[in-house]
Amino acid sequence: MASTQVNPTRMELTRLKKKLVTAVRGHKLLKDKRDELMRQFLDLIRENMDLRLKVEKGIKDANTNFVIAKASMSNEGMHTALMVPKQGVYLESKKKNVMSVDIPVFEYNTRTADENDIYSYGFAYTSSDLDGAVKSLADVLPDMLKLAETEKACQLMAAEIEKTRRRVNALEHVIIPETQESIKYITMKLDENERSTQIRLMKVKDMMLEQAHNYQDKMTGYPVEVETVS
Repeated sequence: MASTQVNPTRMELTRLKKKLVTAVRGHKLLKDKRDELMRQFLDLIRENMDLRLKVEKGIKDANTNFVIAKASMSNEGMHTALMVPKQGVYLESKKKNVMSVDIPVFEYNTRTADENDIYSYGFAYTSSDLDGAVKSLADVLPDMLKLAETEKACQLMAAEIEKTRRRVNALEHVIIPETQESIKYITMKLDENERSTQIRLMKVKDMMLEQAHNYQDKMTGYPVEVETVS
């Protein structure tokens, strides 16, 4: 297939050799990148699993406390307590480059530095279970943001690993073998042309020697033995 698509010239041979060197080097670099991405991806998967279990436990505890608080308080009292929040959260999204993958990094700031501002109500007419529920949600917020960050990072890294794997396979199974085949074909063609040229030159030399000896034979009248060049 490669033999019908290339010009068997020395210039093309030089170009293909340079291309092969670049392809082999790129193949090694991409394999190293793929292996490193896989290592970091597995670390993120383990971190993501731990965070998910932690977040699920925090949300479960918060829901349990809310259910207990709802049983001990009226619906109107709970709605009134949670109607006007005192604390606010501002989320900021940044990016971190890891092996040419832009991974999101979430950071948050609160409206005030006082930790007690998470409670938007007085403690006189509310249940302590409601305090525990609000505290549980406030504690699980950083882990929820970290979980969202790691899950998105896992998705982006998985896509990059797949893309890198396809490039490695294309170089390993298509580009490098085809380039090697083309180099082999051009080398054989050039060697064949060189042998053909050498044979033609030898034939021309034999013909010239034979003509020279025949001419000398006619001039002297004596037979001259013609020595052929092997």
